[in-house]
Amino acid sequence: MTRVAAIDCGTNSIRLLVADADPATGELTDLDRRMTIVRLGQGVDRTGRLAPEALERTFAACREYADAIRSLGAGPLRFVATSASRDAENRDDFTRGVRDILGVEPEVVTGDQEAEFSFTGATRELAGRRDLDTPYLVVDIGGGSTEFVVGAERVRAARSVDIGCVRMTERHLVRDGAVADPPSREQIAAIRADIDAALDLAGRTVPLREARTLVGLAGSVTTVAAIALGLPEYDSAAIHHSRVPVERVREVTERLLGSTHAERAAIPVMHPGRVDVIGAGALVLLAVMERTGAAEVVVSEHDILDGIAWSVA
Repeated sequence: MTRVAAIDCGTNSIRLLVADADPATGELTDLDRRMTIVRLGQGVDRTGRLAPEALERTFAACREYADAIRSLGAGPLRFVATSASRDAENRDDFTRGVRDILGVEPEVVTGDQEAEFSFTGATRELAGRRDLDTPYLVVDIGGGSTEFVVGAERVRAARSVDIGCVRMTERHLVRDGAVADPPSREQIAAIRADIDAALDLAGRTVPLREARTLVGLAGSVTTVAAIALGLPEYDSAAIHHSRVPVERVREVTERLLGSTHAERAAIPVMHPGRVDVIGAGALVLLAVMERTGAAEVVVSEHDILDGIAWSVA
């Protein structure tokens, strides 16, 4: 048994997992799993740089995580940074800050590496499930990018494309510093056009229609699932491995895109940091389901973070 720590720093959130990993049994026992919305990718699509205030929010979360890792006595730590820090001109400022706080070098991974971690984290515990056919299509909808991975026991093909929920929101819904509330039909159509073009690109590498089971990861997917299930509050246990039909995903997406900020914020399961970007994230999920012909999505609370932890173990 090895006590490990993993940090996943994305465009919208930074997440920590401290867990006991048993490679012999394939079990990962959570000791501390937490998420903080820091919006590291604020403005990156427009400016190409990480904003000073976004860096400070991220460093503040890193200080909290450092305390948690020390208190639990975790050994190896791996810090993986994804889309926003890949794209930023000043990513050295980010790297230096993380190293000073946590004592490790953040790994700015490629989209393909990100896809491998997501696949491992999401599918390791699905092995042997007779009710789920393979190959899987694992779709990880992040803030800056979305990863597509097809495989069964191992990855067969993977591709990362720039259609994350934050990127789509900032590119098409922000005017004069404010998010459209609610978006117009023209704005929604522009997002959908970007998504469709990205799916065309992903489809050149990943056989999207050959998969038998669609597995959806990350906050946009789990929030859509929580709304579809009618949960009175966010409940990870109820969401994990739930199966949401495409009709319900379509209903939830239309509801979110037709709502005001106040109406979205009032949804019991909605994290405050997702209120402005959830509509775009839901639209990505719906577009994927329509493109692949998936009748349902199997929702996983285990994702890239778990994959990073296993890579340490």
